[in-house]
Amino acid sequence: MFTRRDFIKTAAATGALATTSGLSMPALARGGAIKLGYVSPQTGPLAAFAEADKFIVDGFMAATKAAGLEFEVIVKDSQSNPNRAAEVAKQLIVDDEVHLMLVASTPETTNPVATTCEAEEVPCISTAAPWQPWFIGQQANPGDPSSWKPFNSVFHFFWGLEDVIAVYTNMWGQLETNKKVGGLFPNDGDGNAWGDKTVGFPPVLDKGGYTLTDPGRYQNLTDDFSAQINTFKSGGCEIVTGVMIPPDFTTFWNQAQQQGFKPRIASIGKAILFPQSVEALGRNGHNLSCEVWWSASHPFKSSLTGDSAAALAEGFTKATGRPWTQPIGFVHALFELAVDVMKRADPTDAQAVIAAIAATKLDTIVGPVAWDGANLPPFAARNVAKTPLVGGQWRLKEGGGYDLVITDNQTAPAIPTGGKMEAIA
Repeated sequence: MFTRRDFIKTAAATGALATTSGLSMPALARGGAIKLGYVSPQTGPLAAFAEADKFIVDGFMAATKAAGLEFEVIVKDSQSNPNRAAEVAKQLIVDDEVHLMLVASTPETTNPVATTCEAEEVPCISTAAPWQPWFIGQQANPGDPSSWKPFNSVFHFFWGLEDVIAVYTNMWGQLETNKKVGGLFPNDGDGNAWGDKTVGFPPVLDKGGYTLTDPGRYQNLTDDFSAQINTFKSGGCEIVTGVMIPPDFTTFWNQAQQQGFKPRIASIGKAILFPQSVEALGRNGHNLSCEVWWSASHPFKSSLTGDSAAALAEGFTKATGRPWTQPIGFVHALFELAVDVMKRADPTDAQAVIAAIAATKLDTIVGPVAWDGANLPPFAARNVAKTPLVGGQWRLKEGGGYDLVITDNQTAPAIPTGGKMEAIA
């Protein structure tokens, strides 16, 4: 039997688990594996979000094993399809009987998984989707705020649209423009939220003196953006923004270059978060900008391993030969939270696990996570925890490839900048 004393000695010796004051000994040491379900888009157009999944899960299993803790992680691929995401979530709940569900990467995966868990009363933690499309998108009547209700079983940590809008406009304010913005918002969970006239970009841009040209929703995997490009050219747009899947932005940007549309700034969510997406554009990726959720220069460390952000990023590159990507930090933090929660709850008691999630206060590789309602409207206060956000630009390196340079940290001054905004040549 692995005793409380053994647990404390092993954790202290390996540094694998950070202790939290005031915790009673959980079921972690009582024998039997704790089952974690994990769903992410490992294939399909959103697969770049899951590039680091194997690295993170392998590291999690090694760290917990070193601490004498028995976890089982059952990984499922949503295939970038909401219906598939809901299907595998049901499998994990019914067939595998997981104690806790973890899910990451865009509303197309997080929402159906969370909705399934809520219906089945299974505890769930999700991330890597702005909180508005996650919370509002799961409401029975997303168009009627008076009907929105908190969830019982599901919890989310990430930033919100208010944060990405602030980051983008802060970056834009570093350069002289005519403040005319072209919007690229697809007909999906993110696009409908970002382009929403109440909670999205339009009201904030209008208040900031920007003029938004929104050609309307387009379908993902569109192969011709000529209509949008012509509309932006006619509108004199010097800034382009939006939230696109990676293949769509590649199509749009290549067609924009061919058709002579060259804005001074392009700040795009989702599509250009990843080095490979920018590298696919050749030299035309230089000075594209995006939100930065996590980077190697973030001043946080893992509660699970003690690694800094820089060390985690370096470990990924050493293991894979590929540059670090932003989801690494948030997927790692999901598993940090799983350990912390299970240190404080009986995994066989779903309501105890839910209560432990709600009471979480943990310093993670992406910053502090606490479902304490800070900086959130009352309707989302129970289920959402916010994390810091900054902005950055992709800079072409002399030897090839790109660096993501943080160019604005007004919304999170503790995260250091590495340069200033530059106009697209």
